[in-house]
Amino acid sequence: FQGSRLDKQRCSLPAPLKTEEEYIPYPSIHEVLQKGWPYPLIILPQFGGYWIEGTSHNLSSLSPTLSDVPFAWSGKVKLESDPTAKLYRKHFLGKEHQNFYSNDMSLGYLVLSVKYEQIEKQENLRLLLRTRTGTKHDLIPISCLNEFPNAVQMAKLLCEDVNVERFFPVLYPKASQLIVAFDEHVISNNFKFGVIYQKPGQTTEEEVFSNTEESLGFLEFLDFLGDKIQLQDFRGFRGGLDVTRGQTGTESVYTNFRGKEIMFHVSTKLPFTEGDSQQLQRKRHIGNDIVAIIFQDESTPFVPDMIASNFLHAYVVVQLTHGTAGDTLYKVNGTNR
Repeated sequence: FQGSRLDKQRCSLPAPLKTEEEYIPYPSIHEVLQKGWPYPLIILPQFGGYWIEGTSHNLSSLSPTLSDVPFAWSGKVKLESDPTAKLYRKHFLGKEHQNFYSNDMSLGYLVLSVKYEQIEKQENLRLLLRTRTGTKHDLIPISCLNEFPNAVQMAKLLCEDVNVERFFPVLYPKASQLIVAFDEHVISNNFKFGVIYQKPGQTTEEEVFSNTEESLGFLEFLDFLGDKIQLQDFRGFRGGLDVTRGQTGTESVYTNFRGKEIMFHVSTKLPFTEGDSQQLQRKRHIGNDIVAIIFQDESTPFVPDMIASNFLHAYVVVQLTHGTAGDTLYKVNGTNR
């Protein structure tokens, strides 16, 4: 009977990991081109390492306007950020409160901020606890507590895993400035993205970085991204571009989106070097970005490993198309590793 139970509990072991020689490679870009149009926006590298995310790009022949296009942009923008990063500035900084610290063997150093608040005649404790794993916050009515808690009990209200005997008061006069700087170090208001113009039929890094001309469609897209600015003496976020000696070109594309400054490293606006097939001046900036936008005038597949870079991890491929009413539309796919 015991043996029968064991047999039922047995499960097959997972297959051993495949070696590179055993993988069935994805089609190469040349094989895809040989099959003819229409081409996908993105082709995965032959041995993987990337994944693709996007939407359907089939436009209905009956769609007369942009509003009738499936998956049309709704105008809603989602900006993800740490919701706890500005809580100390909002609720504690400049107001009467106490800060405590301790060291937990599992959770690491702990910093606890405590403030008494009265909201509509309701007495509350606002608690903010920072641990190695994250920050926890809560507003707790004092009426819900059997007795007024000490600092350890307050910390346990936020995180049951806290295991310390006591907390120590923070007595340093400038502690609040240090705490707010620590909490908000995760917030970035400056961003830089690469923008690469890929002409029809271009399949190599050397080809896309050697483009010097900009099509009307590409110029329209750059105008959609932001404002064309002169780099000389530019006062905003420069994203590593030279604003004094002109060594990174004379102009670029920049925007300020909801208080976030964005500088685009546009391949065609960075200096072109005659005789340099790799165009290292251009790649030095775009190759050090984390995200790059690939713009295509026509259907031409993009392969993520086309560009050799240790820093580029994500690509947004944008392809120009038009609706039946002549509206400018963009097909969009993303790929990252």
